[in-house]
Amino acid sequence: WPERQAVARALRTETVGGLILLCAAIVALVWANAPFSSSYTTLRDTHVGIPALGLDMSVGHWTSDGLLTVFFLVAGIELKRELVVGSLRTPATAALPVVAAVCGMAVPAALYAVTAAAGGGSMDGWAVPMATDIAFALAVLAVVSTHLPTALRAFLLTLAVVDDLGAILIIAVFFTSDLNFAALVGAFAGLLVFYVLQRRRVTGWWWYLPLGVLIWALMYNSGVHATVAGVAMGLILRTTRDQGEEQSPGARTGHLLHPLSAGLCVPLFALFAAGVRVSGDALGAVFCSPEPLGVVVGLVAGKILGVFAGTYLAARFTRARLNPDLAWADVLGLSVLAGIGFTVALLIGELAFLNSVTGEHVKAAVLVASLTAALIAVLLLRRRNAVYRRLYEEENRDEDADGIPDIYQRTESSTS
Repeated sequence: WPERQAVARALRTETVGGLILLCAAIVALVWANAPFSSSYTTLRDTHVGIPALGLDMSVGHWTSDGLLTVFFLVAGIELKRELVVGSLRTPATAALPVVAAVCGMAVPAALYAVTAAAGGGSMDGWAVPMATDIAFALAVLAVVSTHLPTALRAFLLTLAVVDDLGAILIIAVFFTSDLNFAALVGAFAGLLVFYVLQRRRVTGWWWYLPLGVLIWALMYNSGVHATVAGVAMGLILRTTRDQGEEQSPGARTGHLLHPLSAGLCVPLFALFAAGVRVSGDALGAVFCSPEPLGVVVGLVAGKILGVFAGTYLAARFTRARLNPDLAWADVLGLSVLAGIGFTVALLIGELAFLNSVTGEHVKAAVLVASLTAALIAVLLLRRRNAVYRRLYEEENRDEDADGIPDIYQRTESSTS
């Protein structure tokens, strides 16, 4: 249907996906603080599933362990594409954004640790400020940018993809409960079958959909966070086309699932993850308690320091070079933008402070820090956008309407 195609095209744009995510977060905040907030917690904590298969989870857990797997599957496909045919395929082009991503994870974690230790708080949330939200960050950039260089978006996308990979590894290594080795072996066996099917060029969703659900269920029961299954399958999917193929399996799957991820899975996760009670005491705890304060410092100050300083030092002392289309002021704006840590930061916060008051304060801190980073980034990037717009207008001004920009004629006349 034309209407369905139009909606799908809209959901594939960062702007629309980010706005839906923002709306879901606002609805969650309003609902959780309304007089009828008990309906929110009742719905979120309602258990549904099949206990005999080890899949008896609350609605909130279904969104974080189930629906969010689709988001990580799409992220895994994007990462695979970047590694094979994108900006991560050669060390020369990948060096700066990769260094920026690594430093942008290490410095926020270090600042959280320092802040929490100084206040006598828990170190459990050290990984919360490490993650950059791809959807929100790209949405803000898309809204602000009319004349910013395309290299800025490529830099941000590469940084966010590497950042997501780091977050996935952290979830797998540090937030894994007691392992069920039988289920884990079964999940790896399913991934091996998935790989063989890809290598044999087997097509047909009826092979992959049941197998994917089985891999996800085994991964969940193994004790490893179930979203890791999505990333693993995304990395296995082939992203290069065979002769005669219009699209690779990875591109086709990502194209089909991106609207589902942006329009349903991620917003529903935000709806049940961002519903924290906001009061004077709660906001005071964000800036007075060591754990949430560490998250704010890590996301706002840590991302700026880590991304910008890492990029500058790598360009200064190694052979890596900043894209000539970018200025250091652009990198500063991007560094602030990287402080928007919503989806994955909320997920790690849930895992680190499960069902605790501190966890609610950490969620509020993620929201406050992400909003602060977004506002500062908008101010900086709007100024840079105005600079590039003036340059564009100057380069394309044609006052005598002869079809040749005046700047070239001035250059020719001065030369003659």
